[in-house]
Amino acid sequence: MKISLSSKGDNLDSELDPRFGRAQYFIVVDSETKDFKIIRNEQNINARQGAGIQAAKTIIESGAKVLITKNCGPKAFDVLNAQGIKVAIISKETTIKNAMEKFLAGELKIADNANVDGHW
Repeated sequence: MKISLSSKGDNLDSELDPRFGRAQYFIVVDSETKDFKIIRNEQNINARQGAGIQAAKTIIESGAKVLITKNCGPKAFDVLNAQGIKVAIISKETTIKNAMEKFLAGELKIADNANVDGHW
């Protein structure tokens, strides 16, 4: 299964980015092989609006079935949810590697809805 994470950097030791739509990168990890792909999110970092929706489209195109992030707004959440992509919210500062380990160990809850308002 492919799992996407919002990241501040371009490797597994990078910190999870608290922003979804305006994250610097998305790291897409294959949970079976542990191979990963880096996706730059530069088109959305300074977007005036619609960053969450565009980022959600990026995640959909990546083939990920799960998104791990700290915050996800309602529009992005709805787009992801409509495509069957689950969103796991992690509240603590952590690395990409650690967040993946927590998810695979069943320690992260799948969100029922967005955890922040849009444009935060």
